[in-house]
Amino acid sequence: MTEVMKQTLRDKPAVRWTALILVAATMFIAYMFVDVLSPLKTQLEQQVNWNSTVFGSYGSSEFFINVFFGFLIFAGIILDRMGVRFTALLSGSLMLIGALIKVYALSETFNNGGFGYDMLNSFSHAFPPSAKLACVGFAIFGCGVEMAGVTVSRAIVKWFQGKELALAMGLEMAIARLGVFAVFWTSPMISKKFEGTLQSVQMPVIFITCLLFIALIIYVVYGILDKKLDTEIQDSNIEEEEPFRFSDLKQVFGNSMFWIVALLCVLYYSAIFPFQKFATEMLQSNIGLTAENAARIFSMFPLGAMVLTPFLGAFLDKMGKGATMLIVGAVLMFACHLTFAIYPFEAGTSSSLGIAIAAIVVLGISFSLVPAALWPSVPKIIDPKVLGSAYSAIFFIQNIGLMVVPIVIGSILDATNKGAVAGDPKNYTVAMLVFASFGVVAFFLGLLLKGADVKKGYGLELPNIKK
Repeated sequence: MTEVMKQTLRDKPAVRWTALILVAATMFIAYMFVDVLSPLKTQLEQQVNWNSTVFGSYGSSEFFINVFFGFLIFAGIILDRMGVRFTALLSGSLMLIGALIKVYALSETFNNGGFGYDMLNSFSHAFPPSAKLACVGFAIFGCGVEMAGVTVSRAIVKWFQGKELALAMGLEMAIARLGVFAVFWTSPMISKKFEGTLQSVQMPVIFITCLLFIALIIYVVYGILDKKLDTEIQDSNIEEEEPFRFSDLKQVFGNSMFWIVALLCVLYYSAIFPFQKFATEMLQSNIGLTAENAARIFSMFPLGAMVLTPFLGAFLDKMGKGATMLIVGAVLMFACHLTFAIYPFEAGTSSSLGIAIAAIVVLGISFSLVPAALWPSVPKIIDPKVLGSAYSAIFFIQNIGLMVVPIVIGSILDATNKGAVAGDPKNYTVAMLVFASFGVVAFFLGLLLKGADVKKGYGLELPNIKK
């Protein structure tokens, strides 16, 4: 007699896509907060004396605890041992706490000598107290947002493995990137209403902090669905994963394919996320735009990625070619950054504006190709019971690059623009060449990954949907 396998919530399309929308909405808000100050670099320089080195250090502080205290490794272990619900709520709480600290750091109360100001002003005088406290808040937020990224990836695999996995991951990334698009519009708009005051940099942060509170509520709602799915899995004939053991981590760190994917990740994301923080000022300097208009033009980058990623995910699900996409994405990324490094831009000309927009669109295509192929490849090379730890380890390695690169770029900008007055155009040539070099190395790693897949047969070039 044949035993009939009971269906669960993940077999109902409406429910699993609802679960996806919930977790994606939280990442939309988180991505808004990550880049809330990116379009306001000039205002920060004028209002709170943050030069490029300080701004770069602030950007890198998001990853400080994750890297130096190995928080992301623990986050993966927590996820594998405690599950998606607990880890999601913990990550949402950390994001909110960190955001509230940053709100206080940019407040008039603090900057007029409020609690903690004198203590933070007693050392490293080249680094303003507001930046020091903002870095503390951003570091705590960074623990939460990176933990959330790992948790959301694990949740999507839980609901979509064997189904539309790449499409689901593509849609999640698209919705998250819509947050970047949104903040590059809303942050300058809010700031402009308080132009010339400290509130011009604080009010955008307050607005998105309120949204983070909503994100925490969304995690609670998602937890209801997740708990019901777990109950159904226990009551059905579906085989549960073996329990996690610390000895299983050797399956992650002893896997050469894991290391290639991790290095690809750190190179690629180090050429994207740190660039986002400097892109508005770079466009101001190269083309002579206002901060608001430069932010709006750069918003085409996440918008283009948002539109393309779901289609590329659907293609991967049905046709495959994941490793090839990684190689093409690296080439496009290199082309974009090299354009901004060597093209002779002229401020105020339509041709320069057109070239800049074209380069940004190309970067958006690259940002669609690589992540859409990268993240769905991980379940193909890693055992499900250590998948959370694998994602965390990749995020940890990625965080090293994301922490170091903004400091390097900020230092390069200060070194190549000595004597520049706050708000003046800057020379970005050397900085953009550094970003372009990451694309070259990523290209060769992509070739190595494709060759290794042919030898070991992980199926990175095969479709994700199982027939």
